[in-house]
Amino acid sequence: MSILNSAVSGMMANTNWLSNISQNVANANSTGYKNADTEFSALVDQNLIDQTGQTFSGAGVTSTTMSLNSLQGQIESTSTTTDLAVQGAGFFVVSNAAGDTFLTRDGSFVPDASGNLVNSAGYYLMGANTQGTTSSASVTSVDQLQKVNVDGAADSAAPSTSATMVANLPSTATAVAAANLPSTNSATSQYTDETTMVAYDNLGGAHTLNVYFTNTGPNTWQVDVYDSGAAAAGGGFPYSSGPLATETLNFNPTTGALASGSPVTIPVPGGQSVSLGLGQTTQLATSFGVNSATINGSAPGTMTGIAINASGVMSFQYSNGSSQNAYEIPLANVPSPDNLTSVPGDAYQTNFASGALQIGNAGSGGLGSIDSSSLEQSTVDLATELTSMVQAQSSYEANSKAFQAGAQILDILNNLKA
Repeated sequence: MSILNSAVSGMMANTNWLSNISQNVANANSTGYKNADTEFSALVDQNLIDQTGQTFSGAGVTSTTMSLNSLQGQIESTSTTTDLAVQGAGFFVVSNAAGDTFLTRDGSFVPDASGNLVNSAGYYLMGANTQGTTSSASVTSVDQLQKVNVDGAADSAAPSTSATMVANLPSTATAVAAANLPSTNSATSQYTDETTMVAYDNLGGAHTLNVYFTNTGPNTWQVDVYDSGAAAAGGGFPYSSGPLATETLNFNPTTGALASGSPVTIPVPGGQSVSLGLGQTTQLATSFGVNSATINGSAPGTMTGIAINASGVMSFQYSNGSSQNAYEIPLANVPSPDNLTSVPGDAYQTNFASGALQIGNAGSGGLGSIDSSSLEQSTVDLATELTSMVQAQSSYEANSKAFQAGAQILDILNNLKA
């Protein structure tokens, strides 16, 4: 009977092997699929005694299936920004319609009718909402996560807060009398040179700032900033209100470098205070010129796209050139990924054998990075699977021959006469 039992266990084990091969072949093109491996181990029955009184341990074979979740699939580029792939260790955290948490490497996410990112298997991408912040979030718990939604992003306007200007002020300029400086805001006000900058208030409204540079004596200049909207009819002085900012600039007489007076703090009407850096401004014996001038902030703009970096920071891109943080997409892992419980849709659940869920920001704590506009391909190699199929089929046939031999022996024993 042991011949029959061993042969049957062998056929059952090879049937499981063939089943796993069939599953692998069927999912050769499934995004993020990890091929199933079949492991064999000997069965031992210590209760069987042979004719010599020795313990007979042969009892056949058993097979188990393990999903090789630690394998890295090939990353291929796509034209969809929300297609995501994990390069390295970790899984995307997803949920089903009931709110249950799962793990997956299938990053084929697209917006559904409500704007929630969902993959081809119907699992929703989970992330930490960072809208309204200027920095990424540190994700350490599933409780911080919600469905990532890319619909209904509001128009964006960013107030100006900082600016820089690099200019040269002519050292040969004639000084202006104190009674006629721009800071007096009178009809007789005089200045040496002028330039303008555009700043934005809290609502994205544009304010043209008139910046006056006036020589007040050897190596000394005064900078005054006015809101052009308050200028007199036809422009210029006197303005309906005084200067937004007045600062004295002092230059090194030997090198012409700025010694003091930077930055200049400018309160923008209806907006924030702009810190204007003039640290690279010089006073040299040449004409006035602005080499560069930059200022942040933007007018109102509509959402034009999405960007996701390698750390999982998703930001909304706007037509005015600005961007805003939207979500932090984390990765999760377990101590034993190959022991995760497989569920339909190339997803997994944790169990006792896999260990507890560990979640964190992509690129930290041993977790991999996230590639946007990319998908991870299946780890199945068809040539290997077809070779294994031949081996499994041959092994199954050999076990069936052993079963037939055992059955013939039993027939002979049954036909023996006393």
